[in-house]
Amino acid sequence: MPEGMTIARLAEAGGVGVETVRYYQRRGLLETPRRPETGGSGGGVRRYGETDARRLRFIRSAQAAGFTLEQISELLALDAGEDRARARALAVERIADLDARIAELETARASLKRLARECAGSTGPCPIIAAFES
Repeated sequence: MPEGMTIARLAEAGGVGVETVRYYQRRGLLETPRRPETGGSGGGVRRYGETDARRLRFIRSAQAAGFTLEQISELLALDAGEDRARARALAVERIADLDARIAELETARASLKRLARECAGSTGPCPIIAAFES
């Protein structure tokens, strides 16, 4: 990726929209580069580099792993200070959250399977609809 990307090009490289990049900037997750002086070849357009693109991809990957923007901000700050113990603790917390969510989903799946079996073998009101109405 060449240095000097526009915000649109940065957004494309990170798989997000321009407004998402701006939102991350407002939240302090991404730097907002200074606008160059007009009159030069830059025309006053802010430019982003590969470091910005890597950071944007990191944010998106961390979000996909379920980290909140606050946690991502902390991870980014920890990276600068190399506090691996805290980064590991955040990952362990996220794993525990995922394990709890997986357990909830497995319970929901088991319930739906049971209701589907009951629905197939019953007459009268549908057990699936009745379960959601109560």
